[in-house]
Amino acid sequence: MYRRVSIRLRKHFVSVFILCAGLVLSSLTTKAQGDPAAGQALFKANCASCHNVHKKLTGPALAGVEGRWADKKLLHAWIRNSQKVIASGDKYAKQLYAEYNVVMTPFESFTDEDIDNILAYIAKEEKVVPGGAAGAPGATATTGKTDNSTNNLIFGIITLILAVVAIVLMQINSNLNKLAADKEGQPTPEPVPFYRNKAYIAICIVLLFMVGGYFTIQGAIGLGRQKDYMPEQPIFYSHKVHAGINQINCLYCHSGAEKSKHAMIPPENVCMNCHKSINEYTGPDLYTAEGKKVNGTAEIQKLYDAIGWDKDASKYTKPGKPIEWVKIHNLPDHVYFNHSQHVVAGKVQCQTCHGPIQDMDEVHQFADLSMGWCINCHRTTNVQFTENKYFTIFEKLHEDIANGKMKASDITVETLGGTECQKCHY
Repeated sequence: MYRRVSIRLRKHFVSVFILCAGLVLSSLTTKAQGDPAAGQALFKANCASCHNVHKKLTGPALAGVEGRWADKKLLHAWIRNSQKVIASGDKYAKQLYAEYNVVMTPFESFTDEDIDNILAYIAKEEKVVPGGAAGAPGATATTGKTDNSTNNLIFGIITLILAVVAIVLMQINSNLNKLAADKEGQPTPEPVPFYRNKAYIAICIVLLFMVGGYFTIQGAIGLGRQKDYMPEQPIFYSHKVHAGINQINCLYCHSGAEKSKHAMIPPENVCMNCHKSINEYTGPDLYTAEGKKVNGTAEIQKLYDAIGWDKDASKYTKPGKPIEWVKIHNLPDHVYFNHSQHVVAGKVQCQTCHGPIQDMDEVHQFADLSMGWCINCHRTTNVQFTENKYFTIFEKLHEDIANGKMKASDITVETLGGTECQKCHY
């Protein structure tokens, strides 16, 4: 009798296992068709700085994006590397680039599933009416958004429950086998408790080692990186007002970007070129990242106090002192980076590395600036090889293009040696 019960229990255990596997596969299949929750996380981490579903930012509004592309595979290719699609001659891609004139960051690491998840999130957000119940300015809108952490918690709890059920069933099965053997007069050893079972202990140790190793490696890789770093500055300076609303060219203030290795923090006299006559802020309301309203006129007065300018007398009345701006973008000392090489020779737009700077009130570090991030850009970015005097020194490549051995549109930074170690670490 016990033997039959044991066999039945084994069958039930197999059924439970198949059911659990079916639930997991079902959830994975659903995600493969597009998981809005997973897409939301990817969108926030990679796309939200330049794109909004309902309005234009650095790039176009994304509502209806799938309908604007003739082929979904082409849309996938555009997201992975827009420059390759442009180089292929696609009419809509060239039109889009001409309209916005910004090189989209390549996302070669995105799988088809990742992109489908992002598109599923965009499709879901299309149905959300923008500008619903608005909170305080500067606060984060939550209308129509899902909390991905809640789903992760639910899946974690379900996984834990199923693991406990599986362990309990295994123990019951072991005990029933012992009872059946005793009934038939077969000697069997006493079952080992779970917490003393060497196999279970070994499995737990291996799992803990793998999990601990994963988080240790991820933490080590991220050492020194400052993505999203947004320090408070001594004076609230809005790039959105200056570079966005007033359309001041980045190179007017950061003139070193096209002449030297460093972009340079502009000296106070550059600020005073305008603020000798602009002593009152009359633009749109300003808010910190925490939602606190900023008095723009008071911030201009901080500039005057630092440099000793008397706005009533329209002259300098006391010695000035340097403004202690907090540096945001930092690279390790062993890394060489030259702004002028990228801006002048490479014709790289500021937004490629710094994100939609013209939309930022308070500047934050847009990209992680890791070695992998730089190398990926060098591998996927097509250089403007023709009509660029800097690249006339590459005579062999020009000969190959003239002889039809290669196309100018196929030349990336990697082709020019941009992934060689000594380029950045000599």
